[in-house]
Amino acid sequence: MAEQIDPRWTTLGGIHIDSIYGMEKAGVPPYTRGIHENMYRSRHWTMRQYAGFSSAEETNSRFRLLLDKGQTGLSVAFDLPTQLGLDADDPLAEGEVGKVGVSISTVEDMHRLFSEIPLESISTSMTINAPAMVLLAMYLVVAEEKGMKREKLRGTIQNDILKEYIARGTYIFPPSPSMRLITDCFSFCAKQMPLWNPISISGYHIREAGSTAIQEVAITLANGLEYIDEAVKKGLDIDHFAPRLSFFFNCHNDFFEEVAKFRAARKLWHDLVSQRYQPKNPKSLKLRFHTQVAGVSLTAQQPLNNISRVTIQALAAVCGGTQSLHTNSYDEAIGLPTEESATVALRTQQIIAEESGAASVVDPLGGSHYVEHLTSEIYEKAMSKIKEIDELGGALSATIAAWPQKEIHEAAWNHLNDVESGKRKIIGVNHGVQSEDMHYNVQKIDESLSIKQKMRLEEVKNNRNDGDVASCLKQLKMACENDDDLFELVIDAVKQRCTLGEIISTMKDVFGTYMAPSGF
Repeated sequence: MAEQIDPRWTTLGGIHIDSIYGMEKAGVPPYTRGIHENMYRSRHWTMRQYAGFSSAEETNSRFRLLLDKGQTGLSVAFDLPTQLGLDADDPLAEGEVGKVGVSISTVEDMHRLFSEIPLESISTSMTINAPAMVLLAMYLVVAEEKGMKREKLRGTIQNDILKEYIARGTYIFPPSPSMRLITDCFSFCAKQMPLWNPISISGYHIREAGSTAIQEVAITLANGLEYIDEAVKKGLDIDHFAPRLSFFFNCHNDFFEEVAKFRAARKLWHDLVSQRYQPKNPKSLKLRFHTQVAGVSLTAQQPLNNISRVTIQALAAVCGGTQSLHTNSYDEAIGLPTEESATVALRTQQIIAEESGAASVVDPLGGSHYVEHLTSEIYEKAMSKIKEIDELGGALSATIAAWPQKEIHEAAWNHLNDVESGKRKIIGVNHGVQSEDMHYNVQKIDESLSIKQKMRLEEVKNNRNDGDVASCLKQLKMACENDDDLFELVIDAVKQRCTLGEIISTMKDVFGTYMAPSGF
């Protein structure tokens, strides 16, 4: 009888595939080839499509649709008022409620967002930064009110304020209290939510703002070192929180450079953390990261071409060893993704996983002369920039001095000039241009949503105990003034149905607000 061969580990032509090729292994320091020995042979990356728009019910419906179609993790997009700590009835929220993400003002909104979703068996990522502590508290309270234990919850909050100052802009507080909130999250999660990633240190938005791949790696890892420094200064043991640090990278169109970028970033993080902090737990040295393909690369012209761009970028992320992946929808340069386009984006990941063969071998491009050269170049050039940041006093000092902002502006200007001069070709924009009839089905937001959200918010306020609310907010304010840990007090406030805006406003009374330098 012929030997039965697992078709997953053979080519279509029947050639047997080993787990890895070459002398250097994966799963061992410095992790250039991957942080796990067998990578996707053991388990595919988490397919985590980013979704959020309109009301909690609308987003919940999209979540359940994607889960039914095979998505393996949730990723929540919040609207701008929520990202800035504003309730839906705040005058500053007018015109923005539910437009680029889901509107969440109360824990009741969070209940609706995750209705009929088994939080104990799903990993949830939340793209929230300045008010991250409050949104995580709401998620935790929802889970506990459903009878789930906080130590069983899995997921990530972005919680990366440095990149907000540098590249994105949805910050609220000055640097010092912002860093305090982040390290409080580190401490709380290490003790109470051991499966939760308390931060996702993001290069994605740095790249979207116009940085190069080298700048993305350097600035992101320097930010990571700053967060470790702050936590260690607070008295936290690096091995208690560093194993749960996660990263978030962009994946752009230059296929080989992107693969090399991920390989170089893993080695850089291992070398920097081991040299500076000497952790005892090897997990503290592993760079775990989520990848999203490049939104800035998508074009409104000939949008179906974006399917090809997304495929190339997603394949690069897989060949580079990502732990989690979001694929953009082809229509995102026009509007929010439709059900159809979101499904195509998810299917792109599934085709790469099941049909391309890229998941059958660890680090499939390792040993390529070109990829190894690019890996070394990115490592050396990014390390050089990290040393520049160190000379400025670290990532926080460099950000206050607008060093990374200036770096990004210059890179973005150079790229724009290359496109406008025709030196760099973008299909449909300055090459392969054609006239087209722009009739695409675009996701539309119900204009009455803001009114409905205000009514729901009023209902929550009418049904809560005002005395308990006032007491919780008073205790929170005192803790802010006294430099006490805040997380448990925020949880208590959420349980008493204090709103996002009320909690953040209480913090503003003590911490104040901030305007980061632009770098211009």
